[in-house]
Amino acid sequence: MTDTPQLTHLVEQFLAWHFDRNPGSAAMLGSLAHDHTLGEFGADAFTEYERGADAWLDRFAAVEAVDLQGSVDRDLVVAVLRGVRAKATWPAWRRDPSTYTTAVLYPLFSAFLNRLRPEPELVASVVKRLAEVPAVLAACRANLDRGLAAPKIVKRAADQARTGRAFLTVTLPAEVSDPGLRAELAEAAEPAARAFDELAVFLDEFAGRAAGDWRMGEQLYSTLLREQEVLGYGAAELHERGKAAYAELDAEMRELAGTDDWHAVMASFQDDHPPTPEAMRAEYEAETRRAREFLVEHDLVTFAEGEECRVVPSPTFQRPVLSVASYMSPPPLTDQRTGHFFVPFPPDGFTAEQTAQRLRTNSRAQLATIAVHEAYPGHHWHLSWLAAQDRPVRKVFRTPYFSEGWALYAEKLLREHGYFSAEVVGDAATARAQELAHVEARLFRAARMIVDTALHCGDMGVEEAEEFMTTKASLTPGTAAGEVNRYCAWPTQAPSYLTGALEIERIRSEYTGSLRDFHDTIAGAGALPLGLARKVALGG
Repeated sequence: MTDTPQLTHLVEQFLAWHFDRNPGSAAMLGSLAHDHTLGEFGADAFTEYERGADAWLDRFAAVEAVDLQGSVDRDLVVAVLRGVRAKATWPAWRRDPSTYTTAVLYPLFSAFLNRLRPEPELVASVVKRLAEVPAVLAACRANLDRGLAAPKIVKRAADQARTGRAFLTVTLPAEVSDPGLRAELAEAAEPAARAFDELAVFLDEFAGRAAGDWRMGEQLYSTLLREQEVLGYGAAELHERGKAAYAELDAEMRELAGTDDWHAVMASFQDDHPPTPEAMRAEYEAETRRAREFLVEHDLVTFAEGEECRVVPSPTFQRPVLSVASYMSPPPLTDQRTGHFFVPFPPDGFTAEQTAQRLRTNSRAQLATIAVHEAYPGHHWHLSWLAAQDRPVRKVFRTPYFSEGWALYAEKLLREHGYFSAEVVGDAATARAQELAHVEARLFRAARMIVDTALHCGDMGVEEAEEFMTTKASLTPGTAAGEVNRYCAWPTQAPSYLTGALEIERIRSEYTGSLRDFHDTIAGAGALPLGLARKVALGG
């Protein structure tokens, strides 16, 4: 039997080991001890991490905790390490170039987004990391295996690599106010930008030789659901749950729309959208304020002291690979509580028609429920509240099956309290549009459950998946193509939204305290695998 102080020390040792081998991620979480390097990306570094994770798994699996919170911390680490062990058979570092491009772009972007150091120190830390970029991208070229890497995934990463030069040489220097420091950063960025240019050329050529399959397969998919996500079922049951949820939500859409052809009704709403990307950002900002005010009025949650949600354009390097809104949390290892809601701006080079499609997929009917999802009481409220709690390992390891499940639960929670009603919105037509868009957003997540499992288990092809997302959900063709590309590159993530929401709703039905206490407790406990979230909320 291991007592809590000993287990706490073991967790601390593990986090130190993990941070040292993932300094870019550690820096994004707020560890200033790790913001001077991007880390090692050679094949030896990846295989050493996998071997080390196996050893840590054996250590944690052999101990017990004497209290509930300690046992949840231990079980979280075990779930994470089981996921590492399973995914070692499907090595992303040999398959997906974005393993390397995102390891460069996101830490550098978040450095200026969060500004945890004075500007001279911040620039110095970024300059050190820029010097490492050519080596990181050289490791990408060396590590990719043409027999494992799929052309679709390589092309997706090539599109992101092409954004590297502008991000490094234009976006980053523009963040620096001091002219001398700005010039220093721009000079350091040029070799890194050339490395991105060279990588894009390499990936374009490599895609023609790549012969791998992006499909994960049912066995590994199910293993991750059971062992990493602590669900009691695998891919086949998840697929059937998605079909059942879709049928139920489809029936609700028909009733609300007053017609079987609710797709036509939703398509008509898409004609009413903000006229420009910046207008879209401004309208999302207004909806974010409205959602926060509603939470305060109805006393549904406790707010972290000093929290703020900024609504900003998505980073340039994100735009080619993500066609929907997203969120970046405050660095949880610090006392900062400012998060960022990224509005899905179109990539540079988009045609007028492609930009119009992006705007249509963010119609005014949809803005309200998306803002709730990304901001209040969705991602921003949850992750700013979590950052204020005192369980370090739960700030570091978060699963989308809770975090995305929570954000979708948040949408339904506000509907239950009348957020999309005529009494709150102000007129019946707007309320009807917003409520239909809310239910359709949930149906869209059911469609994701169906499509993601079918894609990776070999039961659906890409064109069929794109058609499904345009005819069974309400995505425009361009957005559907971007969505399906994401599913191919990120197996198991897409079903997390509705899977998590349904489980959180079930846990709530068994909780005996107040609604506000339930929200503060389960969301403050982390973004835990759902089996562990149940354990925390219901006491074991």
